[in-house]
Amino acid sequence: MCGCHLSLSPAASKENMHRDHELFCEFFGSPAGRLKSPLLSTQAEEMPAPAATVRLGALPPYLKTHGRKVARLHMVDWIVLLLLAAVDVGLNLIEPFHRFVGKGMMDTLLYPLKENTVPVWAVPILAVVLPMVIFTGIYMKRRNTYDLHHAILGLFFSVLITGVLTDAIKDGVGRPRPNFYWRCFPDGVPNYNNITGQVICHGDAAVIKEGHKSFPSGHTSWSFAGLGFLSWYLAGKIRVFDQRGHIAKLCIVIMPLLLAALVGVSRVDDYWHHWQDVFAGGILGLVVASFCYLQFFPSPSGEHGHWPHAYHHHILNPDAESQAQQTTASTSDRHQPVLPRDLSVIPYAVSMEMRTNGRALDSMEAGSRAR
Repeated sequence: MCGCHLSLSPAASKENMHRDHELFCEFFGSPAGRLKSPLLSTQAEEMPAPAATVRLGALPPYLKTHGRKVARLHMVDWIVLLLLAAVDVGLNLIEPFHRFVGKGMMDTLLYPLKENTVPVWAVPILAVVLPMVIFTGIYMKRRNTYDLHHAILGLFFSVLITGVLTDAIKDGVGRPRPNFYWRCFPDGVPNYNNITGQVICHGDAAVIKEGHKSFPSGHTSWSFAGLGFLSWYLAGKIRVFDQRGHIAKLCIVIMPLLLAALVGVSRVDDYWHHWQDVFAGGILGLVVASFCYLQFFPSPSGEHGHWPHAYHHHILNPDAESQAQQTTASTSDRHQPVLPRDLSVIPYAVSMEMRTNGRALDSMEAGSRAR
């Protein structure tokens, strides 16, 4: 009959709906959440698997290519170095503690006032410039910016931390030097307080100020801080602890320490320090140098003791930095729907959905009329 809806049995209606749903899911709503195109199924099967990603070796860390990056990563460290230098300058400007020096104590402070065998300006050359020349020579041969940068940075930290500790202790202790008598009384005429017996100095104020800075020895601590760091550095580069028994390597490592020890001996010979001052300064400088070296470099006896920590982290493991970014990208891609390459199937899939919904409505209307 025209104008009337064709009545379907409930079983036929369910069968039609199930078939249309399967057809729709095949093109639009698969369980994996992807659209499938019959036009691309054959091409996808014939398409070969992508080739494995070719991983190239890391470029050598030249100063021109990696220098700015490394310096930028350690910008805070360089700022801290400037602060340490400013603190050390301030400690040299303030007046040290003037320990009580009586008439009976002058017997051990009567040594002559001599010139320095190792001048003050020579200490930075031995402790800083000489190691930097060796660092640069190794860089010219190996071309490792990380090694050059961290060696210089660690050296500066070693000598500046040692300098701050040394000058702070000097100002706080105020021990008189062995030649304090001639600093206090340059004309040889002593003058003491009639009640306390304390010395009343009439020499040059700057010379007297320097006379209260005996403990610990600054020459010795600085020498061991710089040359001790150099010994650690050479031990790692020549692999002195490779368990092969080459004593010649050990002699090379000892040479900077011997030079630092000779600087300390000269301080006693010149009567500028007591032996306790030199001993304490040497221990202080060597301990700080050890901590600073191990902060930037592995132990020379280790398997990777040749290059600094940063080299192994940034160069030998180049994928470590981008691992987090790759993980984040893969996680976001997992939650995004994958669109078909052939977008022409979308209108067809949409029409199938409308057709399915229309048939469902017709079935519901036919059921209501049958009642």
